[in-house]
Amino acid sequence: MSKGRILVVEDDLDIQFMLKFYFTGQGYEVEAVDHGKEALAVCRRQPPNLLILDIMLPDMDGFEVCRELRTNNRTKYIPIIFLTQRDERSDRLSGLELGADDYITKPFDVDELGLRVANSIQSANQIAEIDPRSKLPTGRLIEDHLRGLMRSTKQWVYIDSKIQNFDAFADVYGFVAADELIRFTAALLTELLEQQGGADDYLGHPGRDNFVIITHIEDPRALVEAITSRFAKEVKQHYSFIDRERGYILVPDSLGERRVELMSLALGVVSTQTHRFADIREITELAAEDRRRRLSGLVDTDDTPLQTSW
Repeated sequence: MSKGRILVVEDDLDIQFMLKFYFTGQGYEVEAVDHGKEALAVCRRQPPNLLILDIMLPDMDGFEVCRELRTNNRTKYIPIIFLTQRDERSDRLSGLELGADDYITKPFDVDELGLRVANSIQSANQIAEIDPRSKLPTGRLIEDHLRGLMRSTKQWVYIDSKIQNFDAFADVYGFVAADELIRFTAALLTELLEQQGGADDYLGHPGRDNFVIITHIEDPRALVEAITSRFAKEVKQHYSFIDRERGYILVPDSLGERRVELMSLALGVVSTQTHRFADIREITELAAEDRRRRLSGLVDTDDTPLQTSW
């Protein structure tokens, strides 16, 4: 079983090969790139468990790579170990101020680096409440973000998203397929929020088949429509050809088998445009109630919904 995914960002191909060889032998999955922009693309597509980052890169320095990662909701918690040929105090301080977890100077002892990598990944798993599959913040981090918003004067919209029929899918296809489905959903929501949302928008994964979006756009209807339609279309790739064609799966039960429709996303929406929230629980309960009403057909999404005003 893999100890985790490491992304090596290093333009010296000899060092890159040595690190990839060493950490692969230690039981890690290792990907290596030699440009900062490549590293950013890899991290946004599938965040690694740790980044080994050279400061001197051909296109942008490691400090700028670190800065961009720390401003993105999905990548801000990735542990980063800087590699550099310089041993200047100012460089160390710059890296640590940007949120780097460690700093090692070339030439280095690879076994020492290996211990630092293992310790950083272990600490990150224990301290940062990030779901290991979606790489998104969970529980306390989402609550802290909501508390901050409730103290501000900004208007915002809270969208509760739940994958319908996820448990049946997991029963039939197994936990590996279920985990991949969670990663797919996180990537899809991240992409759509980056395309249609704003810089301060937030995406969280409080548990299993549930995701939350907090956006500052005034009218979320286009975003909601894009999320539901894209998910309904693209989730089919996670099913077998037979299940896709017939539009349902057969789930074994005590009576034999029952039909369960393909997965979809059910969304519930609440907004500060129409509500003054007293606490976090009220936000989540109202959004869940709105989601259930939409699912049961009691809300016409083309008109004013029961809980929000778009």
